[in-house]
Amino acid sequence: MSRITTPFSYDSTAADVIAGVDLSGRRAVVTGGASGIGVETARALASAGAEVTLAVRNTAAGERTAADIIEATGNSHVFVAPLELADRASVRAFAENWDGPLHILVNNAGVMAEPLNRTPEGWEHQFATNHIGHFGLATGLHSALAQAGNARIVSVSSSAHNRSDVVFDDIHFEHRPYDEWAAYGQSKTANVLFAVEAAKRWASDGIVANALMPGGIRTALQRHLPEEFFKNWEGFAWKTPEQGASTSVLLAASPLVDGVTGRYFEDNNEALPHGDNDYSGVSAYALDPESATRLWDLSEKLLAQ
Repeated sequence: MSRITTPFSYDSTAADVIAGVDLSGRRAVVTGGASGIGVETARALASAGAEVTLAVRNTAAGERTAADIIEATGNSHVFVAPLELADRASVRAFAENWDGPLHILVNNAGVMAEPLNRTPEGWEHQFATNHIGHFGLATGLHSALAQAGNARIVSVSSSAHNRSDVVFDDIHFEHRPYDEWAAYGQSKTANVLFAVEAAKRWASDGIVANALMPGGIRTALQRHLPEEFFKNWEGFAWKTPEQGASTSVLLAASPLVDGVTGRYFEDNNEALPHGDNDYSGVSAYALDPESATRLWDLSEKLLAQ
């Protein structure tokens, strides 16, 4: 397969990518749409005429964000619905309450490098939130995505996936020492593997799925990190939230990637293989089809417990 490239780059914003795109009549869900790059992703989709639902934990913050987007875009079809990704009942309720087709699902919400926390099931919280919750949401919405006929799923990963493959023998850190970055890394690898497998399983439904690295952006996602962490990154070229949302918007809406599926993007282009001495690129294990199938089967079993 040839590498997919576009005219957009590291510096491009969501507004740049969405310019000239008409999403009238299309419906989108953006998880975590009340903060960080989720806001800018939702804003861009709404600006192009899409109906956008912000799927959020904090519905009050969601309502404020929706009002801001409506005022900025003139699009009144911006809605808010509760979603707690680490709560299976909440994920199931969101999917069951959805009515009609869904054209765009942006799995954007997440937690990063938090202290060890477990769900009532005993699942490690980062994996439960970043992967299992989004997996349950997507599979729960599968019929709505299929009904759309040409739906797109966008899975927001991270360069941190290069820190860890999915450790199938001990995903939930029951036997190995907990490391917040290893936990985050494997959850972000899982985000890519989900897109790889969804691309294969759901192709006949007209559904495409891709993953992406948004870039380094200072948002509430880093709330668990000490200030000393950022001192080590002095001089780093942080992206703005508008720039960070651009690759999500590209994969959600741009005609430049029509039909593209099962791939990993960064800076608005398909990523190159990861090198040992940098933070960019995609690790081969994140695109491994056997691991993708194994993770899908395991995720179904976990949700069936």
